Amino acid sequence: MSTLSVRLPDSIHREVKELSKEDGVSINQFISLALAEKVSALRTIEYLKRRGVGGSAAHMLSILDSAPDVEPDECDRIK
Repeated sequence: MSTLSVRLPDSIHREVKELSKEDGVSINQFISLALAEKVSALRTIEYLKRRGVGGSAAHMLSILDSAPDVEPDECDRIK
């Protein structure tokens, strides 16, 4: 495990302190989770960009064309 010192504006520190207390975790755990979520989001974007390079709109549309044309279940309908 590594140690990292971070300077935060007082307003953010107050918010993190309050939110971590509400979540029932330490400030360190809260910040670690927040960083993990951000890293995951950025890595996902990179992954999707790499995957998208080899794709084509025509291929995507051919896949969508093979989907059945049926009404959605009642629980899936937008009201």
